[in-house]
Amino acid sequence: MTGVLIVDDQEMIRAGLRTILEARGELIVVDDVGDGFQALEVLERRDDVDVVLMDIRMPGIDGVETTRRIRARYNSEQVKIIVLTTFEHDDNVIAALQAGANGFLGKGVGPAELASGIAEVAAGGGTLSAAAAAAVIGKVTESPQAPVDAELAARFESLTPRELDVVRAITSGRTNEEIGQEMFVSPFTVKTHANRAMAKVGARDRAQLVVFAFQAGVTETPRP
Repeated sequence: MTGVLIVDDQEMIRAGLRTILEARGELIVVDDVGDGFQALEVLERRDDVDVVLMDIRMPGIDGVETTRRIRARYNSEQVKIIVLTTFEHDDNVIAALQAGANGFLGKGVGPAELASGIAEVAAGGGTLSAAAAAAVIGKVTESPQAPVDAELAARFESLTPRELDVVRAITSGRTNEEIGQEMFVSPFTVKTHANRAMAKVGARDRAQLVVFAFQAGVTETPRP
């Protein structure tokens, strides 16, 4: 069983997420709270939270700062964090990933995609929807003067051509299945290439791999 903590300032959204997750036999909602301070309190008194579903825009401390504070106390092996937001109106995607989030999902995702994303993150991976990738692309293209990180760029030079192709496809938000169909390989092979790429560049998960790729200038959409 995977224990989930829901953090969102809107009670209706928390109730909806709880209903969706509790219908899945492999998930259990440990608690749902309305702000970051309460989330930190729950984590202090409970040890059965595996994944935190975190809203970004909340009163008090927002999801980015809450994520940063959680990471200061718990590493990614102890507590996973998935940020829930409306990507097209949010400019904090990169900030939250850099703060330690393991992935992003939209609040409008279907039950199956939500459960799949939680399972992926709980298993040590990361989840990043196409909308989240688009938000990262938008953020990068809005800042054409941002320099490429030379150290990260050097790490990506160690990737094989196929690993680099997989990374670029991942930055667009495509799934392993979609990438596999395009490259005529199995999803398992795609995942293997992605895992090797993460190990070579020092990314903790798929979400951080995307951030590193954009910072290194390694994307499907060239940086201005």
